[in-house]
Amino acid sequence: MTEAGFDASATRADHVAGRGGDTRDHAAKPIPDILSQIRDSYSELRPAERRVADVVLADVTFSVDASNAEIAKRADVSEPTVTRFCRAIGCDGVRDFKLKLAQSVVVGRLYLSPLPPPEPSEDGSPLWNVVFGEARKALTLVERSVNPADVLRSAELLASAHQVVVFGLGGSSTALAQETQNRLFRYGIVVSAHSDPYFMKMMASTLKPNDVVIAISSTGRTREVVESVTLAKHYRAKAIAITAPDSDLAAEADVALTVDIPEFPDPLKPTASRYAFLAIIDLVSTAIGYRLDPASRETLRRIKYTVLNHRKGRVLEPLGD
Repeated sequence: MTEAGFDASATRADHVAGRGGDTRDHAAKPIPDILSQIRDSYSELRPAERRVADVVLADVTFSVDASNAEIAKRADVSEPTVTRFCRAIGCDGVRDFKLKLAQSVVVGRLYLSPLPPPEPSEDGSPLWNVVFGEARKALTLVERSVNPADVLRSAELLASAHQVVVFGLGGSSTALAQETQNRLFRYGIVVSAHSDPYFMKMMASTLKPNDVVIAISSTGRTREVVESVTLAKHYRAKAIAITAPDSDLAAEADVALTVDIPEFPDPLKPTASRYAFLAIIDLVSTAIGYRLDPASRETLRRIKYTVLNHRKGRVLEPLGD
């Protein structure tokens, strides 16, 4: 889903809530997942109330905009039945139900309407275009977007750092932070990855001018990551961001390695930004290897020696992966 899609839906939800678009109030309270409440309560509803549930689940957009009478007409029930349905699923009434339904649409519109099946590739597989096509596009965007001078500057900062800490919060960024640690330690860099928001701030407060933070965020808006980088910068550590361009995190960093990856409109496919960020991580780590050679070559030799003694194999197998 595009950012514009979220903004348009959010504006309508805020209007229904009477908040005038104040996203701070919206973020302060958890959004009740009214669609799950309907599905979980379905077996406990009366037959007439189930007809209302069927109408809502079949066309959520209609149900958000429709009046009580319009929903009742489509479900072939009375208006009091619609009110009883709302209370049966845990709402105070129709108004409260419509508010919660609008909020659910804000975060879930992409998941509510099934998409047509993907176009098959030349070999007939529908998955090849969805996965490989998006991966190729992501890598091409990295190649076009990332400034080689910024990669070399990042490598210089990291190669001369006393220690490196990597911050990433959430599923994808946490895994990417761990991968960054995996890439850098083998060059002899003292590096650790962190994804707990409290520990990230504690770690940031211990940093010194010769330390470096790598912060990873696909949106660049993750508050805990941005705040941790701000804190690290307060203590004069350097910061490298792998993130979206023109984001809060990019603005905070000393070096911003940014790429804008438009997401494929299919929620069933993993995000393509992972490929882009992995490519950036590999670019930086490779630059570090060349920058630290021959010291990095020696640490790699030790790792390979240890791995081959642990499990017999060929010399050109992946290095400890």
